[in-house]
This record gives sequence, C-alpha cells and structure tokens, in this order.
Amino acid sequence: MEREEVKSAVEAIIFACGTPVEAERMAQALSMREGDIIALCEELKSDYERAGRGIRIVRMNNSYQMCTEERFADLIRAVMDLRRNTPLSAAAAEVLAVIAYNQPVTKAFIEQVRGVDCSGVVSGLIARQLIEEKGRLELPGKPLVYGTTDHFLRCFNISSLEELPPLPNDDEDTEAPHENSPSEQEGDV
Repeated sequence: MEREEVKSAVEAIIFACGTPVEAERMAQALSMREGDIIALCEELKSDYERAGRGIRIVRMNNSYQMCTEERFADLIRAVMDLRRNTPLSAAAAEVLAVIAYNQPVTKAFIEQVRGVDCSGVVSGLIARQLIEEKGRLELPGKPLVYGTTDHFLRCFNISSLEELPPLPNDDEDTEAPHENSPSEQEGDV
C-alpha cells in the first residue's frame, strides 16, 4: 500500500471504531510498525487542525479517536436536543482528583485522604465512566483499586495523565496559614 492509501486506511479505522483505537491494533491490522502508525496518526491530527474542520483526531495515551470540535458543542446539542450533564459536585471533584493523582487507589485510601465515606461518590464516578475498577490488591479482603478511564481523559481534554497540572508544593501550603494566624481569625468571628 502507498503511504497516502495507508493514511486513508488509518483515518477510516479511527472513524469506524468510534471509541479510542490503539496504535498497536492498527499496526497489527496493517502489518506495520507501531511507530509508523503513530506518525501517520499525528500527521492526520495536524491535517485536521490545519484545515479547521468540524472534527478532530485526539490522542489518549497510545490510542486515537475522532471527536467534534469543542466550538460546535452548543450547535450539536441543539440539533441532537442534548442537555448538558450536571457538573461534578465538590465531593466528586475531590475524589476524582485523589484517584487521578494517586491511582490505582482503594476506597479506604480515598476515605483516609478526605476523612469521610465516599461510597456514593465513587459509584457516581463509575456511572459517569470517569473511573473504573482496575483490579484487586493482594491484601486481606482483597480490596478493589480504582483508576481513571479514557473517558476521563476526553472530558478533561488531555491525552495522558502526565498533562495533569502539578500539585501545589508543600512549602506553599505551610506558608499560607502564617498570613492569617488562628488568633486573628478568631477575632474576626
């Protein structure tokens, strides 16, 4: 197959799958090296961006998927009569952050960090497909461990967990309380 033909085949595969498709799977199907497929996918991604099309190709770890351009979201919702998903609660955002930055984690770890029961929040995040069970620990009771999903990456418009913003430095956290000492805060009440 000529290069442009292979590139068209990769585009067709990404479109037809509808869900993220791994570069390795495409390489096997096309009897090519994974690195060559990744290069073609990145080239396609650039082609779509340069053309200003209504769809784009996104990378999530070593998988690729077609999706609509964010700027057309309201129009798509209007045509499809879709309602916006309700935003995450503060508790759900906290649990999601604990999982994203520390995965794989157990529910007990999340509860230790937050200091409250999080069973309902974890169930809600699983229902939204933002987290999933990643297996069990080899400890008494064999607790489940959780991690984020590819859907999480799509929702936050990142291609891998390495793109998450860095956590604040502990030095910054210890400096903040000095600005308003507890005695000053009590006097303001």
